[in-house]
Amino acid sequence: MKHFEESVYRLIVETSTNLPGDVRKAVKRGREAEDAATRAGLALATIAQNIEMAETQVSPICQDTGMPTFVVHTPVGANQIEMKKDIFKAVIRATQDGKLRPNSVDSLTGKNSGDNLGPGTPVIHFEQWEEDTIDIRLILKGGGCENKNIQYSLPAELEGLGKAGRDLDGIRKCVMHAVYQAQGQGCSAGFIGVGIGGDRTTGYELAKQQLFRHIEDVNPNPDLQKLEDYVLDNANKLGIGTMGFGGEVTLLGCKVGAMNRLPASFFVSVAYNCWAFRRQGVLIEAESGEIQEWLYESGSGIAMTEAETEAVTVAASESSEVEAEREGKEIVLQTPISEEQIRSLRVGDVVVIRGEMHTGRDALHKYLMDHDAPLDLNGAVIYHCGPVMLKDDEGWHVKAAGPTTSIREEPYQGDILKKFGIRAVIGKGGMGPKTLKALEEHGGVYLNAIGGAAQYYAECIKKVNGVDFMEFGIPEAMWHLEVDGFAAIVTMDSHGNSLHADVSKDSAAKLEMFKEPVFL
Repeated sequence: MKHFEESVYRLIVETSTNLPGDVRKAVKRGREAEDAATRAGLALATIAQNIEMAETQVSPICQDTGMPTFVVHTPVGANQIEMKKDIFKAVIRATQDGKLRPNSVDSLTGKNSGDNLGPGTPVIHFEQWEEDTIDIRLILKGGGCENKNIQYSLPAELEGLGKAGRDLDGIRKCVMHAVYQAQGQGCSAGFIGVGIGGDRTTGYELAKQQLFRHIEDVNPNPDLQKLEDYVLDNANKLGIGTMGFGGEVTLLGCKVGAMNRLPASFFVSVAYNCWAFRRQGVLIEAESGEIQEWLYESGSGIAMTEAETEAVTVAASESSEVEAEREGKEIVLQTPISEEQIRSLRVGDVVVIRGEMHTGRDALHKYLMDHDAPLDLNGAVIYHCGPVMLKDDEGWHVKAAGPTTSIREEPYQGDILKKFGIRAVIGKGGMGPKTLKALEEHGGVYLNAIGGAAQYYAECIKKVNGVDFMEFGIPEAMWHLEVDGFAAIVTMDSHGNSLHADVSKDSAAKLEMFKEPVFL
């Protein structure tokens, strides 16, 4: 199969850069259901822009290209060893070309392999089937949504919902709770796959398998179809909304599968996926390795017209203006930022940053707790981001640069803010009470960027000024970026206010509406 490696490479590029048609349609339905003149409406308009930008520029939709997971069905007698070697080669090439971010990290040393290869990565599941063609499917599921996966063991006592028993209604409660606990940290509005039964391992595997189903398909099991419809309808009544900003659209799709289990075990496993639902598949001719057919409708086939794209841009601009008028104001901040400027900000304000900002993730935050920074951070902005970067003769270039989930830095953030005089932190999903207290005491602010909008934000980065700690790997290095027009929303201010805490409290109250049995 001399063309197999090239076919896999094409599959990776398409999956990373072009959302399939069924996902785009779901996002479009979400936009139509949301009030454009809200934070959530602005986020959805930005998401729509980002989808088009990624396709046009053939660049990653989201900078976190996740754990590449392949499911491969092969004819009897196919050489799976050689196929695996070709998949590895395609993954290396896609990483070198900036279509995948180097995401494979040694669990003990923290060292990044740099090419997405290593023990356990990428994930490849081989299965034989009695067909003459090769069916290969790929999902790129980022760490932010992967961290919101959850597994329940029934019976269980669930917050807001009470006892969940070993029946369909107990399963319903688990799935509703899974959506609630994700809040905005998994880049909602999202999609979920649910696996009922199995053991702890196969339950999660079944849940992820559901994510390969087409969004418009109909579950052949009428009870599971009823459950899917119920969850999709009622999860959107929790008021969590896009990015956890509050709103009408929290969930865009729900798929449920079931398998047998041990009498003593009853697991409900939920795989959460962000709006950047990157999965694609191909049928490949077994002798040549050439692609015969794409298995999901191409996003290009339903790409917005030029007029529609302009309408999205105008809508985003108008949403921002209306949002500023209704729920806050728009303020331009030039770095370095003073405490006085920060103290003037309130939750709901739209902030536009100009000047230099610095990326920082897990490795940097841990390092800074016990070491000095490589440069003066007084009045600085820290961006929770692991960008996709490429280097040529002219230097480093940003290929994708959306925010990562901030809550991972909760143990460090407050101390680092005060230690170095940092005034603003940008990320997604919000942070907890320790950071909120530090923002109030020190005079800092948390800014929520739109999760997954990697191309939208990359366009705001005008220059790479430098980099430190490359030994941490590209995603974890500290990049010094010159930005202009970088917009984000104040969701935690220096006066003790947190939009994330408010939405969490409100959604917890709404969750209790679903306590009474539905499926008897």
